[in-house]
Amino acid sequence: MLTHLRPYQQEAVDATLNHFRKSDESAVIVLPTGAGKSLVIAELARLARRKILVLTHVKELVEQNHSKYEGYGLAGGIFSAGLKRKESQHQVTFASVQSVAANLDQFRDEYSLVIIDECHRVSGEETSQYQQIIELLKQQNDSLKVLGLTATPYRLAMGWIYRYHYRGFVRSEDDKPFQRCIYELPLSYMINRGYLTRPELVNAAVAQYDFSSLAQDRFGEYAEKDVNQLLSKHKRVTRAIIEQVVELAADRQGVMVFAATVEHAREITGYLPESQTALVTGATDQKDRDLLIQRFKQRQLKYLVNVSVLTTGFDAPHVDLIAILRPTQSVSLYQQMVGRGLRLDEGKKDCLVIDYAGNQVNLHHPEVGEPKPNPDSEPVQVFCPGCGFANIFWGKTDSDGRVIEHYGRRCQGLLEPVEGESARALQCDYRFRFKECPHCGGENDIAARNCGHCHKAIIDPDDQLRDALKLKDAMVIRCAGITLGLGGSKLKMTYHGEDGEELGESFDFSKPAQRHVFNKLFGRRFANGQAPKTFGKAEEVLELQALLPAPDFVIARKQKHYWQVQERIFDYRGQYRKANEV
Repeated sequence: MLTHLRPYQQEAVDATLNHFRKSDESAVIVLPTGAGKSLVIAELARLARRKILVLTHVKELVEQNHSKYEGYGLAGGIFSAGLKRKESQHQVTFASVQSVAANLDQFRDEYSLVIIDECHRVSGEETSQYQQIIELLKQQNDSLKVLGLTATPYRLAMGWIYRYHYRGFVRSEDDKPFQRCIYELPLSYMINRGYLTRPELVNAAVAQYDFSSLAQDRFGEYAEKDVNQLLSKHKRVTRAIIEQVVELAADRQGVMVFAATVEHAREITGYLPESQTALVTGATDQKDRDLLIQRFKQRQLKYLVNVSVLTTGFDAPHVDLIAILRPTQSVSLYQQMVGRGLRLDEGKKDCLVIDYAGNQVNLHHPEVGEPKPNPDSEPVQVFCPGCGFANIFWGKTDSDGRVIEHYGRRCQGLLEPVEGESARALQCDYRFRFKECPHCGGENDIAARNCGHCHKAIIDPDDQLRDALKLKDAMVIRCAGITLGLGGSKLKMTYHGEDGEELGESFDFSKPAQRHVFNKLFGRRFANGQAPKTFGKAEEVLELQALLPAPDFVIARKQKHYWQVQERIFDYRGQYRKANEV
């Protein structure tokens, strides 16, 4: 029996075949929850001529992916302790990552492809189970292909799980578990074309928890003890919330409630109608859990309360109300929770989603990667003067919508390879903010320790400031602004310290060397680097002085009768406070 693929599923399959014909680089396909990733996996497995391994982290997904493949009338193996099967002799093996990692000696054959479902779970750690398996298989086949599928291609504390996107932009300059995203389908596409149910996002009208005072760990999560302590003071809030959930659920089919802790889940369950409610936690016995889930799916139960389970691999299409009562900084987890209610079902018009924890995640355009620098930042479009790519950075706009400031550092555009050179597209090397190498003049990231061009060590601005502060004949000011004046062909520049100190210098524009130094320092950074300028006359600078950048620190040394500016530190990141920072 051959299954008919939807157009986007066929596109994802084609994108994979095209990519791996040209490259051995690891790849990611992004398909929203409910888009049918297991069908894409089944089709790729069907087309494979050599051995392939399909990995995932829970037995439910192993079983689901295996059954879709068998739906083609093909036989595949299952290797999963949870499913009590350990078959690795088939051409296609569907396995749990834990079982394979515990039995590596049984996977010494030559595999051509590894497919990882829910691949956002792959960490960058070399010691992780996924990486151990990939390394072993690469020993048998150094051109092993690695493909990941996920609805949420990001991890807390890591950001995006891949570096390059096929639409021509760069997600990260750092190493990631995957190199390239080769296909992506937005959630809105699935909803607008009727493949998924429309989520109705409702503001919590009655009450909300305020988790903002709690400390987060490096993964953006909260200590259970702290959460319980906060929630214990808000019993009235929890009761009011659940009363509203019950009221809104009157004409709903299935309700999933995501609780913050086990204690919290028990309290919630106590406010719900006993005969219609089930509670599932990580400690629930597997048989009991399966039975409760079965009863919920058969609509014998209306409410399913859970803690940190049932976010992936759980499928109950009739769910049409999602109540989120737990805090999370994880965009991925948030989307997984909402995704439980987006599958189509007969008679289902929408899915009500209410967030009582104030998570403020944008479902369609989540904020991933660089955190918001400050509360009034917004996404702004900044064109690269080098390649013309339209970057999206955090920034600020004026009342007319013009970008007045942005926090981007390097252009995220991907440049197509030059004919005849290696077929790899490279990131545009234009930097809006940069640290100049004192040895070769090359531009580097503002956090760089070594020059990417000549590889020599770049002086750390903290060391520069520390050394200057120790000297009796040096003056360091936190620069709060600059003013300009004219003296013939000379541009006179005054740096103002936040405590009223002043340092001055001048650039004689009739001398090419001084003009060059000014343009290198200030012209290149003009308008936040969005519109670098090469000034020919001092008068031109005066006309546009509002867009001239001010350094963060200025270091001068005492000469006989005046202070001579020696260093201007731009785009400073370090331990010292900048001007007007509290």
